[in-house]
Amino acid sequence: MKISDILKEKKLSLSFEIFPPKKQSSYESVINAAMKLCSFNPDFMSITYGAGGSTKRNTVQIAEELQSKGKVTALAHLTCVGASKSEIEAAAKKMAEAGIENVLALRGDIPQADERGNMPEGFVDAWKEEGFAHASDLVAELKKNGDFCIGGACYPEGHPESYNRDIDIDNVKYKVEAGCDFLTTQMFFDNDMLYSFLYRLQSKGIHVPVLAGIMPITQPSQIKRMIKLSNAYIPRKLLMIVDRFQDSPEALMQAGIAYATDQIIDLISNGVRGIHIYTMNKPNVAEAIVSNINSIVKAVNA
Repeated sequence: MKISDILKEKKLSLSFEIFPPKKQSSYESVINAAMKLCSFNPDFMSITYGAGGSTKRNTVQIAEELQSKGKVTALAHLTCVGASKSEIEAAAKKMAEAGIENVLALRGDIPQADERGNMPEGFVDAWKEEGFAHASDLVAELKKNGDFCIGGACYPEGHPESYNRDIDIDNVKYKVEAGCDFLTTQMFFDNDMLYSFLYRLQSKGIHVPVLAGIMPITQPSQIKRMIKLSNAYIPRKLLMIVDRFQDSPEALMQAGIAYATDQIIDLISNGVRGIHIYTMNKPNVAEAIVSNINSIVKAVNA
């Protein structure tokens, strides 16, 4: 089923994100976690796409298993960084043959050069020359290569590489005009940041559904990584939680789940129609959040 149809039918959608294993030996544990997540009846689940290795190869395979065994609509991530036009066409064909109707189109992270300025082995800049410098280019290409429902990413607090937020909003608009059917935000921890962002989208004439990306903080190390990935502002309340409970994993997990739950309830109360949880492949975290909000979700969708 296309996610665009799900979003039309549902007053409130709930979805999860998982990532493939870095090592093939961990594949079964990831599938087991994914199947457990399927048992919580999300409206769909997304599978991330790495720049290389088994992560890249397994995205489509996991998406297939989610749909065939888990009976959950899959959203396969696809990046264009480092990829040629022929590789994008081959990836689109493979997804279509696997019955995948939904793709999250991303530029992807550019690998870091070493101390001599050399890029990782196998990485070339041909992707820029072939017209894939931006996610909007990938969106347009996917529209030519299949009947896909296409999602895009957005940053409530601005993309880390953007000069300013106005340019960032313009780039989001390019993606939507290229054919994005919906947007999913990077994680944020202050809901006011999202509300301001949604207002700016509306003022620019961007009216596609926007799903709010929520990351439960359950480990101290996540804070620095989240700031780097999403340019996120960390509220004092969350910093105090991490500082107070960083030496007690169980307490921090409980507090992090509570914080994420509060965020979600506030978002739903303010009319946000899509919640996308970055599960980090932890079914127990997702289960706790779902348990906290399941009656709320049912009430909204009644």
